[in-house]
Amino acid sequence: MKKSIYIVIVFLIYLANIFAHPHSNSKYRILYSDSLKFSKAILALSNIKPVNIDKLELPKFSAYDDIIYHTAYTLSYNELHEQANWVAYELTSAETQKAFERTNKFKPDPLVKTFSANNSDYAKSGYDRGHLAPASDMGWSATAMAESFYYSNMSPQVPGFNRGIWKKMEELVRTWAVDNNNIYITTGPILTPGLSTIGPDKVSVPNYYYKVILDYTLPSIKGIGFIIANAASHEPLQSFAVTIDSVEKLTGIDFFSQLPDAQETIIEQTVCVDCWTWSVANTKSVKKTDKNGNASSGGMQCNGLNKTGARCRNTTTNSSGYCYLHQPQSSEPIQKEKFSVQCSGTTKKGTRCKHMTYSPNGLCFQHGGN
Repeated sequence: MKKSIYIVIVFLIYLANIFAHPHSNSKYRILYSDSLKFSKAILALSNIKPVNIDKLELPKFSAYDDIIYHTAYTLSYNELHEQANWVAYELTSAETQKAFERTNKFKPDPLVKTFSANNSDYAKSGYDRGHLAPASDMGWSATAMAESFYYSNMSPQVPGFNRGIWKKMEELVRTWAVDNNNIYITTGPILTPGLSTIGPDKVSVPNYYYKVILDYTLPSIKGIGFIIANAASHEPLQSFAVTIDSVEKLTGIDFFSQLPDAQETIIEQTVCVDCWTWSVANTKSVKKTDKNGNASSGGMQCNGLNKTGARCRNTTTNSSGYCYLHQPQSSEPIQKEKFSVQCSGTTKKGTRCKHMTYSPNGLCFQHGGN
C-alpha cells in the first residue's frame, strides 16, 4: 500500500512539472541543464554500434505476467484493469504501405484465458475503443489487421483524445518508421489504483497514456518517450516528449531491457527533440494489377523467414501473410497467388528461369509448377 501511494505521489509531482511548462525546450527539460551535457550525450549516441537482438521491442516481464503473442504485436494483459499493461511491436517502412483496409470488427481476444473486455463494456460509455497498437500500423497483413481489433488491444479513450492528439501521434510514428526504415514501439495506458471504470467487467479508464520509440538503426540511433493525458489537446506533440527513463519511472516497466546495459543507459536517459521529424508524411497503399491489367487487392510483405533468419522481402496476397516460398511456415492451407511471380527454377545454364507463374510452389510448368 505504501509503495502504491508513493508511486502516485511521484506521478502527480512529475505531471505538475510537465504541464506547468508545456512549451519548455523538451530536450533539456528532463535531464540536461546545459548544452555541454546534451552535446556529450548526443556524441555517446553516435558511437553506439547496434547488435542483433530478437524481439527487441519487448519490455522485461516475468513468468507471472500474462503475455499474449499475436501476429504483429505482443501484449501484457492486466486482468484487474481489463486491458494491456503494454503492447509492443516492430514497425518497418514496408509495413506502413497499407494493403488491407480496416475491418472494424471488434471482438474479445481468444488468447486471454481470463477473458478480455467486450462490446457491452464500451456500449453507451461515452468512451472510444481506443487502439493501443493502431489499425493503420497493421494494414500490411489481413491477419494483423483483424487481430488489432481484439479488445485486449483497446483502452477507453476520450473521443477528442483518440481522434485528435493520439491519432496525430500514431501518424507521426508511421512517418518515423519510413524515415528510419524500422522502429520499435511500446505503448499503453498508465494504470494506477482508484481509476474510474466502465461496463460490467469494470474496465479502467486511464488518465494518461504513454509511447516509447526506439530507432536502433545507423546512422542515428535514438529513443524518445511520450506521456499524454487522456483528454483533447491542441498542443504540439513535441511538448509531450520525455526521456524513456521518465516513462519507466512512472509505469514501473523496463523498456528495451535486452539492449547492452551501456547502450540502454545512454539511449533511455537522452531525448533529442530535434533529431526526429515532426511533420507527418502520407503513407501509401499498395496497388497491384492482375494478369489482365485490372486492379486487384494489394499485397503485403511476406511474414516468412529466410535461411539467415531475416524477414522475406517477397510480396504476397495470401491472407496467411506468407509467400509461396514460405507457405510451409504458415499454419493455414496453401492458397494460390493472385498475381504472377518469377519462377524460382534454374535453367540448364544455371541461371534463374525467366517465366512467370501463378503456381503456389513458385515454379513454372517446365520446372514442376502445380
